[in-house]
Order: sequence, then C-alpha cells, then structure tokens
Amino acid sequence: MGLEEYQKKRNFSKTPEPKGTEKLEPGNSFVVQKHKAKRLHYDFRLEIDGVLKSWAIPKGPSLDPAERRLAVQVEDHPVEYKNFEGVIPPGEYGAGTVMIWDFGTYEPLGEKNLSDGLKKGEIRFWLNGKKLKGGFTLVLTRYRGNRKNWLLIKEKDEYARKGSNITEEQPNSAYSGKSIEEIAILK
Repeated sequence: MGLEEYQKKRNFSKTPEPKGTEKLEPGNSFVVQKHKAKRLHYDFRLEIDGVLKSWAIPKGPSLDPAERRLAVQVEDHPVEYKNFEGVIPPGEYGAGTVMIWDFGTYEPLGEKNLSDGLKKGEIRFWLNGKKLKGGFTLVLTRYRGNRKNWLLIKEKDEYARKGSNITEEQPNSAYSGKSIEEIAILK
C-alpha cells in the first residue's frame, strides 16, 4: 500500500501524528493502540516492508483461542507511529485519544516472509509484547470478495487463556501506564 493514503487523510499542520518521512532500519516491531475515536477500538500494527501494516479490531485482541476477532485492514502507517500516544484533534481524520496499549517485537511462524503471507491471506507470528505473548494468526475471510476483513486468532500455547478478557484486565498503556482518560487530559 505505501503511505500515500495515510498522508492524504491527514493535515500535519494540525495533527501531532508522524508524517512518515524518517528512514528507519527494517525491524520486526508491533504495536496495539487503543483508539477512542467515534467508537473505541484497537489498532493492531505489524512492521512489514518498512511500514506498519494495520488492522482495526473493534473488540480488541484476545488471549482465548476460541475467540476470533474481526480485524479490518486499514491504510499502512509509518513505522514512527508505533511511538505515538496522544490526542488527534477534533475535525482531523481519526480524531480522539490514542494509547499505546501494547508493544514489542514479533517473529514470523511458518511463512518467513510475511509479505507473501499477506498476499496469500494468512500470516502466523509469535508476539513478544508486554501484554500479548505467543502465537497468533491473521487470516483473510474473503467474504463476498472483500479483501479487508481478517480474523485475529490466538493460537493454543502456554500464553493462551480461555475466557480471558485481556483488554479489561489490563486497560492502561503499556508505555506510560496512563488510562485513556488521563492521556486525553494531557493533550
């Protein structure tokens, strides 16, 4: 996708979000950002091919392998976005409070090139986060030809927890320790 769509949607003289102009060394980072916009949701981002491939997860991630969470693919974000915690001003795209709910690194499982897996509609990876750990799969649903709807599924491993609601159990930022309300006040 690239960053064209991301940059087109934003007025960088008004929003504190990063432009995406820094050239960074390739990495394998991930971030989950709790985003209180029109509706509360979680943005799941994996660093792939020099950008953060991004999915909006309405209910947030789960540690329960029985829970399949809808993950709607959205525009790529710059890698610098993984460090963004703050407030997007009213009137701007995505207006609301953004919290770094979890962050860390990932390792591919199975298909070593996640770009190829994305094209095929399935990627598996191991998360080493502050809150999310272990194996996860993102699989494309292909419902009615839609290529944006994926499912995020926790794999059965030592970090799986049946019946767990990790987003309620650990609601605050893994980066600052603040609640979404505290971040909104600090704008």
